[in-house]
Amino acid sequence: MIYIERNSQRFGPYDDNALISYIESGQVLLSDKAYDDSKSVTTSVRQYIKDKHLRVKVKHAGSFTYQLNRIGTELLFPKDAFTKKSVISDTRLILLGLVGLIPSVLMFLPIGGLLVFYLISLYFAVIWGLFFYYFFKTPQVKVKTTVSIFFITQAAVFLIWDILGLPALNPFYHLIDLAIPLSLIGYTLGVGLTEELGKSIPLLIINRKAKEPLIPQTLVFYGLMSGIAFGVFEGVQYQVTINAQQEYATAYMLNILRLTSLPFIHAVWCGIAGYFISFASLYPKYRMALYFLAIGIPALLHGIYDTFCGTLLGTVVALPVMFITVILLNSYLKQGVNYQSKLRN
Repeated sequence: MIYIERNSQRFGPYDDNALISYIESGQVLLSDKAYDDSKSVTTSVRQYIKDKHLRVKVKHAGSFTYQLNRIGTELLFPKDAFTKKSVISDTRLILLGLVGLIPSVLMFLPIGGLLVFYLISLYFAVIWGLFFYYFFKTPQVKVKTTVSIFFITQAAVFLIWDILGLPALNPFYHLIDLAIPLSLIGYTLGVGLTEELGKSIPLLIINRKAKEPLIPQTLVFYGLMSGIAFGVFEGVQYQVTINAQQEYATAYMLNILRLTSLPFIHAVWCGIAGYFISFASLYPKYRMALYFLAIGIPALLHGIYDTFCGTLLGTVVALPVMFITVILLNSYLKQGVNYQSKLRN
């Protein structure tokens, strides 16, 4: 006698003749689990039949035409699935379509030049945004605020960096072309400090205007979105300038980085800033130190990465910094309760 198990449900026991009958009718599958009556031996139905030298053949449910008629056209082409109401109400369908089809849509549009780079960067930013929303969303997170952060940050960065050129006023920028350690100072207090402060301004505004105290994970999420927005802006700039001057394979790799890992690391740096900005609001007695950490830690990580990413030490310094950044943010979120307990006293 044999028992059959499928999806943790057990059936039987059956003798060999009953088992063959059920297999031929399609009620028992060859991939089902099989046990002997003492349940001391586990195998598959396929292996059991082979070991017992049983002859089994699954019967066809009529002719090919009959089978197609039984399946029916409604199963293959469900009309209700194409109604406006059905499409709009299916969130999973919309997300699946956005992620999978937007690049193909862009291919058929009469666009070119800078707009192409921006739209492709925007596409990858949407994917990152959905990823962050899934992992970091809290009840306090608002879609309207999220979208506003993303586009207003880009507009502000374009105005401050490209139109007004204010970052150039930072004297430490002039050190980035010198040898280490001066370049490290330049990348940290020039590039890192300026960019991390710029990305954090939307978080400071949101936190100031919030109608309730924002928990750390909420501002971490908004920080991630502000960082991605900056990454889109910077990525487009690099793709149409520095990357375009490289040979094909190098340019291709750099462009991929500017669409994926580099916007991500920009986002995580700003997520760290959001974490400490939230604590500065929740525990105002320590706000000077917490605001310093909110900008100082990301700026330092940013500066170290930028200093070494294009050198022979990139693999042993810049790359570990990226992993350290992710580990730090994850650790901060895990230890949030401990930090609050400590600062509350």
